[in-house]
Amino acid sequence: MSKVRGTPTASADKVISIIGPGMHIVGDCDTTDTIRIEGRVEGSVRAEKAVVVGKGGRVNGDIQTQDAVIAGMVKGALDVDSRLELQATCVIDGEIRATRLKLDEGGVVNGTVSIGRKDVGGAAPASAMPAGQSAAPQPGDQSGGRLRGARAKAAK
Repeated sequence: MSKVRGTPTASADKVISIIGPGMHIVGDCDTTDTIRIEGRVEGSVRAEKAVVVGKGGRVNGDIQTQDAVIAGMVKGALDVDSRLELQATCVIDGEIRATRLKLDEGGVVNGTVSIGRKDVGGAAPASAMPAGQSAAPQPGDQSGGRLRGARAKAAK
């Protein structure tokens, strides 16, 4: 509460929309702040600041945001302008584009992954492959260079 007139002083930085467990949204969700999904969404999700999909959260649609943390399931494209964190309990079925990616051991990704900045002046995005490895399909490889059914493994 504010000392002057007793009115609440809520910071705009702390506005979070929540789709709670047991809630089912059919349609697109748009916010200028952050959205946390613990229930189900069938439609696209756009948040200017961040999207958090909790362990019990399910999204059947595209997600577009600045930052994202995914612990639940997403079936659709993830377009993250800054940092994407995929936790151990996540299952992603779709295309991923992010500037930075953290994938915890146990996280599942079925689809294509593009990590790095968008093309700037014709420069190619940074590769997510370690030096000396190619994302190009190898002889006998039927995947077409796509990541399918991958489980993250911790580097030893």
